[in-house]
Amino acid sequence: MFNLEVQVESFIDDHFPGFVKCVLIDANALRHEFIDKVPVISTANLRSDSIYPQAGYLGCTIESEWIDELGRRLVRVSTKKPWSIESVCGETIFIVREQQIVRT
Repeated sequence: MFNLEVQVESFIDDHFPGFVKCVLIDANALRHEFIDKVPVISTANLRSDSIYPQAGYLGCTIESEWIDELGRRLVRVSTKKPWSIESVCGETIFIVREQQIVRT
């Protein structure tokens, strides 16, 4: 399984199990926001009084990998599987730097 590193910026809703807003900065420095349940994003016990930002992760699948013209190792990932995660804009496909992927 693969996980995509994100930064949890804030706790936004305390309805069980709690919801957080997190951000992904892709390989082109574009900002993508996500809102999802705490257990989907983090194993930490995040609450409204937790200190933010914190590290988080989105489950993903790798669609392709390559080295671009700048010598960067890039990865095209989908967050559609395994948990149907999409950005607040409805996006599920992202181009990220290889270092943003955690292989488990």
